[in-house]
Amino acid sequence: MQERRPYQDWLPITKKELQYHGWEELDVVLISGDAYVDHPSFGPAAIGRIIQSEGLRVGIIPQPNWQDDLRDFKKFGAPKLFFGVTAGCMDSMVNHYTAGKRKRSTDSYTPGGQAGFRPDYATTVYSKILKELFPDVPVVLGGIEASLRRVTHYDYWEDKLFPTILEDSGADMLVYGMGEQPLRDMIGLLKKGVPFESLKTIPQTAFLQSKHEDLPKNKNWEDIALSSHEKCLKDKLAYASNFKVVEVESNKLIARRITQDVGENTLVINPPYKTMTEKEMDQSFDLPYTRLPHPKYDKRGVIPAYDMIKFSINMHRGCFGGCSFCTISAHQGKFIASRSQESIMKEVEAVTEHPEFKGYISDLGGPSANMYKMKGIDEAICEKCVSPSCIHPVICSNLDTTHKPLTDIYKEVDKHPKVKKAFVGSGIRYDLLVSDYNKQLQSNDAEEYMEQVITRHVSGRLKVAPEHTADDTLRIMRKPSFKYFHKFKESYDRIQAKHGMNQPLIPYFISSHPGCKEEDMANLAAETKELGFQLEQVQDFTPTPMTVATVIYYAGVHPYTLKPTFAPKTKKEKQDQHRFFFWYKPENRQWVKDKLINAGKRDLLERLTGDGGRRSNNKKEHSSKKEVPNWLKEKRRSRKKR
Repeated sequence: MQERRPYQDWLPITKKELQYHGWEELDVVLISGDAYVDHPSFGPAAIGRIIQSEGLRVGIIPQPNWQDDLRDFKKFGAPKLFFGVTAGCMDSMVNHYTAGKRKRSTDSYTPGGQAGFRPDYATTVYSKILKELFPDVPVVLGGIEASLRRVTHYDYWEDKLFPTILEDSGADMLVYGMGEQPLRDMIGLLKKGVPFESLKTIPQTAFLQSKHEDLPKNKNWEDIALSSHEKCLKDKLAYASNFKVVEVESNKLIARRITQDVGENTLVINPPYKTMTEKEMDQSFDLPYTRLPHPKYDKRGVIPAYDMIKFSINMHRGCFGGCSFCTISAHQGKFIASRSQESIMKEVEAVTEHPEFKGYISDLGGPSANMYKMKGIDEAICEKCVSPSCIHPVICSNLDTTHKPLTDIYKEVDKHPKVKKAFVGSGIRYDLLVSDYNKQLQSNDAEEYMEQVITRHVSGRLKVAPEHTADDTLRIMRKPSFKYFHKFKESYDRIQAKHGMNQPLIPYFISSHPGCKEEDMANLAAETKELGFQLEQVQDFTPTPMTVATVIYYAGVHPYTLKPTFAPKTKKEKQDQHRFFFWYKPENRQWVKDKLINAGKRDLLERLTGDGGRRSNNKKEHSSKKEVPNWLKEKRRSRKKR
């Protein structure tokens, strides 16, 4: 049995633990909706370690009780510099509710998977409590919940527009996106004695100021004003137009400062930093994490989210896909920030030293596993680009899509004496590997990567995400035509056959996405059935802040064209679309048959079930009698027995 590590290896979460560090007070206190796991994949741990690396004293209050006398919030007293607040690794509403708005019974970021340890709208709740208890101490918001709610946004759970989260929470500042760069600059200025209220020109931050104040001076920034929050409440087109500006500016290398009036205040959103360099990424991931949950959770059960990633390696951030339903680029940016091979191998070594490691790395990846080190060939071209996606509607000719650095890392990890297998668990962007779509793809490079992945790094099944089969829906999704998935599958099957392997592809699909009609779902069911798939990995579209699809869902128009765009909205519409995924289940067969016959789609019915709904000479088949329900059959049988 491994000896327990000393408490001072973790950042303190109780008053008593301050003594292990020899501290009497703290410079920064972090409040988090997640349990404290000291691992680079958990935001509060990463932020805490960065603050510590800057020579400051930092503590974490994980999952404080917001319903009692608030003693958790008071236990460290007032920090010297500021409180940092995050809902955790997920938006608290996505964490709490399904796409159908049903309350979830578990929470993956809590020991034992127990629900109920964080409030709805956790960032706002925590911030309000802190401003009431410590009105003179600045509160800084961060994490995905705050990041994606930085401007007027649609809230699916309340079904209305909310203003910037700064307005509702009362916080003093918001850090959007990945927080390392703004945090280091903020701390550097505070250490020099600059007052917090003067931190108005740090990139990638947002704050509220009076409408009557002049904007802070920065000669390098241009400004662009959005329609006010009040106008958005009255005019959905104004809200949709705002979104386009925010998305474009968030994904530019040289962006403008954004402003928006909210009541008597003006929201100011400073432009983002340039993408983190390899050195900056390494600096963040190489900090002295224990890679373990805090010991206080030892008797409360495993933390499911940690259990899932404890033997995984995150090699890069960002995604240039720009999918309409996804928040990755809105939070992490479209430009890829990659770690060095040395830093990755150092983490591989750390994983192999974990007391429970059995030789298997669960994931070598990132948001899309095969975007590692991909970037623009000529950065000057990237500086002028305003497209939210580098690969839709076509792959940019300035994008270097070589997979060679990734293949080299896979091979290097394979050489490690303590690693039996390293899997790619986060899924790959298959369209980058299809020459018909990726015109600059080097066939030898792609073939080597595919061979390496298929023969060495698939854990039984490989996940890919075509998301739909209908071209009209895919265009709205910013995904390629499904015909390219067919091409990818051909290559995948060919390489598998060459090596005598049988590892199925697991495709992910979304129902009730804007643009998708019932007929599209029926076509999806038929086409995937003909490919031999019985769908399991499926989901219903959930509108989340800061996505194109959410704007369409609420406003009824596409934000880039302002043209009306259909979106399934009612509970019945969404449920009906989802049922087509499971056409093969006995309880759905008659429903699917009735739907397609009534819609005049007998050809689809024929493709799905081999029954086009035609009348037959067979009396049993021709019978117009309704099917006898099971309860009535059972009742008749019991009568016969008597």
